This record gives sequence, structure tokens and C-alpha cells, in this order.
Amino acid sequence: MRRRNFIAGFTGLVGAPMLSGTAAAAGVSAADSAGRHGGHGRGRRRRRVRSGIEELAARDYDVLAGQRVGMISNPTGVLPDLTHEVDEIVRSGQVDLVAVFGPEHGFRGTSQAGEGEEFFIDAKTGLPVYNAYRDPERIGELYDEAGVDTVVFDIQDVGARFYTYIWTMYWAMVAAARRDKRFVVLDRPNPITGRRAAGPVLHYPEFATFVGERPISQQHGMTVGELAQLFNAEFLPDEAGTQVDLTVVPMRGWFRDMWYEETGLPWVAPSPNMPTVDTATVYPGTCLFEAGHPSEGLAEGRGTTKPFQLIGAPHLDHAWEEALDALDLPGVGFREAYFNPTFSKYQGRVCGGVELFVTDRDDFDPIHTAIAMLIEARKLQPDGTTFWRTDNWIDKLTGSTWVRQAINDGLGADEVVDGWHDELSEFRSVREKHLIYHQMRRREERD
Repeated sequence: MRRRNFIAGFTGLVGAPMLSGTAAAAGVSAADSAGRHGGHGRGRRRRRVRSGIEELAARDYDVLAGQRVGMISNPTGVLPDLTHEVDEIVRSGQVDLVAVFGPEHGFRGTSQAGEGEEFFIDAKTGLPVYNAYRDPERIGELYDEAGVDTVVFDIQDVGARFYTYIWTMYWAMVAAARRDKRFVVLDRPNPITGRRAAGPVLHYPEFATFVGERPISQQHGMTVGELAQLFNAEFLPDEAGTQVDLTVVPMRGWFRDMWYEETGLPWVAPSPNMPTVDTATVYPGTCLFEAGHPSEGLAEGRGTTKPFQLIGAPHLDHAWEEALDALDLPGVGFREAYFNPTFSKYQGRVCGGVELFVTDRDDFDPIHTAIAMLIEARKLQPDGTTFWRTDNWIDKLTGSTWVRQAINDGLGADEVVDGWHDELSEFRSVREKHLIYHQMRRREERD
């Protein structure tokens, strides 16, 4: 059983915008350091990747010269010494930084999921900080209010379509294109590697929301700089009527098969429920448990110390772990687990379920694993109860009705995954045109 191909919305433009420092993208800087690192169970030689902000600072912020600059950032916008880039830019005196724009969770990261920080004056820098979350039309008005010529984006993404920072970037690019502003992206690693795109592709426009505005795959396998190039070439001409004047400042020394711990860069939690790289590793799959009915379905582990790794519900017990263990899924193990969330679904109630342990990140497929988990959990759902959220949030997260309908119809995990084969293949072809970094590490560097 296979769906027809619904991928739509690409303009077919092949050209790429100006890219600063392209030749440096696959190189290794003199500051690279060697060492042993067991980030996911194997000793590996750790490189010191240089992020986009480091590359820009080393060039004395040349691409921002003579511009009134606004910056979209959050707590992840740090230099290797943990200094925040906004603080360092202000200290340098080399950039006319006039405003900051915060995404979901806010510039200083004080808000929970689905919230931003309202306008405030930053006590440390004296800069006005605007809330740029959710309201695409308002972003352009904020540019006008702040009087910016150039907008800079630098936020750590986690590699999943439904993580909203990339859509803040998208709408910020649209607003900049409509107002003839420049847009600069300071690139950072995809923490779960950029080896591949995986999962269903969003069906546009019927399933466009802020957890997926345009047709990209659920695990996109791109950096924010690469996504910006794709957005600019494929989507902005339709959305804004033109491309934006885009500059991407690439990283130096990043390879597509690098996990975040191998970059030598500090991990700052991108959001309150994304505390570790382990969380990010499972998130492209287990975020689907957000679609569980809030009083009868499954909880995704918010309100615990391991969100998206602890999954369960009051009606589940050891039977789910036993069913999942019998599947012998690659790269993952399951522990029977019980937890009592401090907030979110089932707050104050004991839930039974599982904790995911990724045993081999390279073999682990988070989306296939989550589909298998959903199928087995639904088999254990009590009669007469509702499994999915009534707003069909699962459709918004997966980008179509396919996953929900296929699971409801009793299909197996392999059949569900096969249903998005054609649209994923088409997206991969589009994605390939906009990649900045093309190299994997040599075998001796990986082992």
C-alpha cells in the first residue's frame, strides 16, 4: 500500500545565493584539537569545528559593515568560551547592533513550549528584545520599528521539521525579502548528523502550520545554513515574490557524519525540553507522542528528567516493553519504566511505559522506531478510549493523514514507512542541490 506523491510547493529554481567562505566549509582550521571522545559509546578523534559566528568574528564582522543589524538568537548563540554572541558583538564595537528578536522560548530562554518572551530591554546590553515567535506578519513590522538593514540568524537547530526555530528563520527571511533587507545565517552543526533525510514529507499547503510550513522531510538532515539556501531558492519566490539577499557564513571543519559531541562545541540546551544530544537523537521520532490524547493517550515525557526518552501512560505496564523488545529494532533498547510528570500530560499521576536507550546511533532510525512504538501501544489501548488528540495533531506533525490512517488501519511499521518512499526520494533530490558540506570523514577518523 503506497500513497500517491503529494510533494508540492517547489519553484524549481536551482541557483544558490552568495555563500561566504565556501572553500573553508570542508576544511579543518589550525585551531582543531585532537583527543578521545566517547560521545556515543565509541572512542573518536574530536575535531574543533568553528561555527559561523567564529568565522564571522575572525573576519572582523565584514559582512555586517555599515549596516544597522538585528539579530535572531537565543541561549544557544554562544562562542566556544560560552560568551553569548550578542554580548561579544556589543563589546567588540564593530557592529551597529540595534535590536534582538527572540524565537519560541525567547531570547533568554525563559518560556516553555508554545510561548515566547514579550518585549523587554536587555539589562546587560541595553538592546530592545522583540518577540518574533508565531506571527509572520508581525516580523516585518518589527524590522521597521527597530530600523534594521540586515537581519542575522544564529540558533542551534536539532534536525527535525517540527522544531520551530527553522520556521522562525523562514518567516524572518520572507519578511526581509518583502522589505528589501539583507539576511545573514551563521551556520551551526546539525547535532544528529547531516547524513540523510528521512521520514514523511509535509503535504503543502493543506498541512502547513508552525510545526511545518513547507514540504521538507520530518528529519531533514541539513544545517540551518543549508535550509536557508533551500528556502530561498525553492519557497521564497512563491511566498514573498522574490528571493532574499542571503549570505550564509559556513562552519569550518564540520563533516556530514559528525554527531554533536564530536564537534568540540559546547552543548547549550536549545529549549527547555531538549537537555541533551541524546534527547535530540530520538526527537525526530518520539516527538510524535505529543499527538497522544491528553487524558487517554500517551505522554511524551515532558515534566520528567528525560523528555522524549520516557514515554508512557497510566494504563501501560510491562507488556509494552515486552512487545517492543520482541521487535528487535536496530540500534535501540527499551527499559520498563515508571514516572510521575511534574507538569504537562498526566501531571501528578504515575505512568507506566518505557525509556529508550540508543545503543548505536548510526543504526538507530528514530522515525521507524517511533512508528513501531505507536503501533504496539495502540494494540494495548483500553477499549473505548481515544488514542490520538482530537485535533489530529499527528497529521500536523507528520505532514499528512497517512501515518494516522495507516496505523488505525492496522498496517505494520514497514508498510507505514514504505508509504512515504516516493515523496522522500523527490525531496532528497531537491535537498541535494542546496548542501554546503559534502564530505564524510575518512574511515580512520571515524574508528
